Amino acid sequence: MERPELGLRQLHAFAVLAEELHFGRAAERLGIAQPPLSQQIRRLEERVGHPLFTRGPGGVALTAAGQELLPAARRALDEIADGLDAARRTGSGEVGRLRIGFSASLALTVLPGLLLAYQERYPAVRLELRELTTAPQVAALHEQTIDLGLLREPPEQPGLSTRTILTEELVAVLPAAHPLAAQRAVPVAGLADESFVLLPREAGPTVHDRILRLCREAGFEPRLGQQAVEWQTVAALVGAGLGVSIAPAGLRRLRLPGVTYRRLDPNTARTTVAAAWRTEDRSPLVARFLALVAAHPG
Repeated sequence: MERPELGLRQLHAFAVLAEELHFGRAAERLGIAQPPLSQQIRRLEERVGHPLFTRGPGGVALTAAGQELLPAARRALDEIADGLDAARRTGSGEVGRLRIGFSASLALTVLPGLLLAYQERYPAVRLELRELTTAPQVAALHEQTIDLGLLREPPEQPGLSTRTILTEELVAVLPAAHPLAAQRAVPVAGLADESFVLLPREAGPTVHDRILRLCREAGFEPRLGQQAVEWQTVAALVGAGLGVSIAPAGLRRLRLPGVTYRRLDPNTARTTVAAAWRTEDRSPLVARFLALVAAHPG
């Protein structure tokens, strides 16, 4: 025999009447008249197959069947309330898991502020962070192993959308003892005879090509030497005397011994930091983070 499903309204009416033990007070608390309340209780009793209340001159009292049903009814109502609240919070992006890829150099600029502001607003959201360069972040977005990317120079890709967070100038990264380190601004052409330490092109094609184009516009083909997949490592290798570099200005916050940062002349080249996400992703978690990005001063 199929078990009858109990209606939520009936359980709610039953629980309130069990607390009040008075039809008038229970009806007032429920915001209904007494006849509809009596009908709800009668339908519930028909489903159970036994009376749940005794009604007499002495008032209303729970029967043995009613006493047995009451704890289960309260648990069911609590679970429904908890489930509705969880659904509301998930739907509004207040709880859940957000997987974010980020370029390591952003830890020197916008990343700490964004993460702090997000966690203060949405403490129940669990953040999972993955340190990735630009190209691996793009691949991870397509593979749906991250939900959002914070990356430098995102390439135009079908299925991905981007929003700029900030724009940085490029600076010269020099060994502290380098003759050009004594100047306030370094001519790009002055680096023509130097060996360059750069990210490999596959790690960040756009910024890599932009640096090479800057050198070519100054009249020389840069001589590529050591490579490193993170800008912090690039700066460390420059400090070790393995060459010079041109890098995002945010790297100046990384104070390494033996490394000097100088503005470039001409000072026209820029690199862009952006958030990237799957265009069709309707996740409220992503939407909340993007709203924070839009309000963040770049």
